[in-house]
This record gives sequence, C-alpha cells and structure tokens, in this order.
Amino acid sequence: MKALVLQEPGGSQNLVLKELPIPAITDEAVLIAVKSLSINPVDVKTRSGKALYNALKEDKPLILGWDISGVVAEAGNGVTAFKKGDEVFGMVNFPGHGKAYAEYAAAPAAHLTIKPSNISHNEAAAASLAALTAWQAMKAFTTIQRGQKVLVHAAGGGVGHYAVQMAKYFGAWVAGTASAANRDFVLNIGADEHIDYNAAPLNEQVSDIDFVLDTLGGESIDRSLEVMKKGATIVSIPSGLNEAVTVKAGAKGMQGYSFMVKSAGSDMKAIASLLQQGIIQSHVSHIFSFVDMAKAHAQIETGRTRGKVVVTMP
Repeated sequence: MKALVLQEPGGSQNLVLKELPIPAITDEAVLIAVKSLSINPVDVKTRSGKALYNALKEDKPLILGWDISGVVAEAGNGVTAFKKGDEVFGMVNFPGHGKAYAEYAAAPAAHLTIKPSNISHNEAAAASLAALTAWQAMKAFTTIQRGQKVLVHAAGGGVGHYAVQMAKYFGAWVAGTASAANRDFVLNIGADEHIDYNAAPLNEQVSDIDFVLDTLGGESIDRSLEVMKKGATIVSIPSGLNEAVTVKAGAKGMQGYSFMVKSAGSDMKAIASLLQQGIIQSHVSHIFSFVDMAKAHAQIETGRTRGKVVVTMP
C-alpha cells in the first residue's frame, strides 16, 4: 500500500510517499480501505516536531493522521459491530499512533462507527477529531442547559463550527468569535451573534456567559473570564497555551479545565446520529488529493481555514 512516512520532523517535504505492507489487525480491530481523511492542526504541529512527535518518534514508520472514513476490508475475529463492506469513520488511536496517511489503516473497532448513508466520506472524515473535540469538551465537565449563553472562540474553524451547531442543539444561545470575513458563515451555521475580535474588546460585545469553549488559549482565556458569570465553565483546548486556565478561573469563582480529545466510538456514534439527522453538518472548504498532502498542510498552516480540510485517496 502507499503511505506517507514522516522521515524526520520539519517541513511537509519530510512526508515521503512509500510502499509499505498492508497492516495486520488484531482480533478487536478492523482493516479499513481509506477513502478520505481530514487534516488538523495537530497533524502539522506533530510533523514539525511538536505536539505528539516525541511520543511517536520511536514507533517506525511514523505515519501521521487520525481522521478516517472508508470501507471495512477485514474485521478481526472478535469484532461484532462491523463486517467487511461496511462504511465506517472515526478518529483512530488518538492521542497515539493513528497511521491514517495510508491507503489502509488498522483501527480498533471501539474507535469507529458506521458512516451515515446520507453524507459523503469527505464529510464523515471531517467530522472526526474536530467534531469529537467539540462534543467531548461540551459534555465532559458540565451540562449545557437550554437557554444558557455559550461563547465559542474561532467559531469558523474546524472545532468551532461543530461546537456552534452542537451548542444550538443543546438549546443554548450562542455567540461565536471570528473575523469579519467569516461573519455570515458563523451566523449561517446557527450562531445567534457573531463577534468580530478586531472590532472591539470582547467585554464590550458580550457578557453573562455560562460556558466558553476556548480554542485559542493564552490571552483568550483572560478575555473570556471577563465576560463569564460566577460559577461559569471554560474549557480550553490548545496544549501549551492553557495550563493556567484552572487557576485563573478558580480565582474568579469559575470552573476552568484544559482538555484533550480521546478516541471513543460511543461518542462517534452520537456524532453520526447528529449528522444523519442533519442537526450538524460538516463544512469542507478545501479538498486535496493524497499526493497533494503538502498543499493540505500549507492550508492548515495559514491559520485561516474555514471549516475543514480533507484529503481524498486515489
């Protein structure tokens, strides 16, 4: 099979196309013929030697990627949920070695779910790490109640655009920060209010927030705490920029948590149901072929991707 192997940390030129054996599977895993995979900031950071690189660098060959949608080519002897020919999707082995940048991927059955028939492989792959992050972050530490006020930072991005839709599903009033160029997009996916972070300070645009999903870290945490109610909750995602969130929130009588998504087929099943019903939708702004992986990484590196970047297999 063809796979992109990271030879050493650095630029995308270090992703080298190689011919490798099709991976073997355990009794509790399935072999997936990959149709689409999605690219996330963690892919780019790991490629450059940050994020998960140190945890993975001794496991050769190092194959990046965690988000896949495809067809079951083989099911392990202990797998009852899937059979050969099933269309499945999910975030595989995160935060471990996903090995998704390949024509075939071996994945624990417990990390997958059936792809809804009314969405494409591109839309399914997109709704893996990003949608799972939004879902888990908004459910792990509190229960968002109908009528509460939710603030989603970077609402036009991968995690953010799913979070806006999910928060509306929970019955919340939702504000989303984004550039002026993304105003219509953020409102069209369900936000009640778009906040242009360049127009005015956050505390002049919104107040009395019950829950914040912070996808930026750093000063975004401080600005968010200024607009939250006492006892409100902030969940901050970026590693390396959010270590102080618990202490800072606690000092103001609020709850603060740092968070990293984990593979979970049960949560993927819930997301699949929302996709099936049209409650949430994947916005795929860029589609690249597998041989153009460097272009996909370059798009993520702009920091201005609306929705998701997807790569299709030949």
